[in-house]
Amino acid sequence: MPSRDAPAAWTEAGGTEGVVSLEAARTRLAAIEHSLRTVLQGKPDVVTLSVVCLAARGHLLIEDVPGVGKTTLAQGLARAVDCTFHRLQFTSDMLPSDVLGVTIYNARTQAFEFKQGPIFTNILLADEINRTTPKTQSALLEAMNERQVTIDGRGYELPQPFMVVATQNPVEHHGTYPLPESQLDRFLMRLRIGYPARESEREILRASGGGPPVQVTPAATGAEILEVQSLVEQVTVDPSIVDYMLSIVERTRQHDALALGVSPRGSQALYRAAQALALASGRDYVIPDDVKQLAVPVFAHRVVVNTRAALGQRRSDLGERIIGEILQHVDVPL
Repeated sequence: MPSRDAPAAWTEAGGTEGVVSLEAARTRLAAIEHSLRTVLQGKPDVVTLSVVCLAARGHLLIEDVPGVGKTTLAQGLARAVDCTFHRLQFTSDMLPSDVLGVTIYNARTQAFEFKQGPIFTNILLADEINRTTPKTQSALLEAMNERQVTIDGRGYELPQPFMVVATQNPVEHHGTYPLPESQLDRFLMRLRIGYPARESEREILRASGGGPPVQVTPAATGAEILEVQSLVEQVTVDPSIVDYMLSIVERTRQHDALALGVSPRGSQALYRAAQALALASGRDYVIPDDVKQLAVPVFAHRVVVNTRAALGQRRSDLGERIIGEILQHVDVPL
């Protein structure tokens, strides 16, 4: 396994071109984090993981109670990158064509023309995604997995980078349609923001006492994000780290309280996210702590808890607890 100390290539003066690129990528990600922290105070871990999700070419699900900053985080992440951004407020009467677009007949040209929907953007904010019907939710599946959509038998490539940032409230269920496992599996991470600490909330109150709202300063362009995403793939993952990840995955598939364990897509998600977190931390190699930090946000929404085990508890909370317990019982590579 690689040493936890910085490799010589990182410390020698006048490093190689690849090292410079890795350092430049880390600097860009740090700048995006800094911009995000101006609008979401007191939640540095949430901000870091949001940026890691972007760097890993992933989609992000932000699930929490109302009023803790879900939409603020999603909008801030979109505006911290200088690229196109659309926000969709999902409702029960929304149709798939409201997301994807529609083909219409142009009487002047006597031809059918495709009018692009809001999904043709770099970052799509799907606000309250569980308030729309499964038919409309499923309109996002192909886009999230393949970065394209198919309309009337014809495929259309989506702009790159492409990221879906979705929000949902896990407490209030009237008029909602829970996301199916197949859709949850498309999200690289599920994050919970939680209530702010007392001092952070004090600052929030002071900032809301008047004056213009805080503006997020773009810290990178879409082209720069694509470069970062390509560099993430160059981060080294030692075979012992891969075995560590697979041991965690296998435990989820064998756990008595879980009806469904982590899929191979989930394994790939953890691998890619660990590479992105290593890069954001200034390393060109993954360490076990990267895996430990990411296992819950990457895996907890992918597992299905047995009905018997979930009696009297929220399944999402129990899933997080089970992943945490599995981490405690899997041997960490030295």
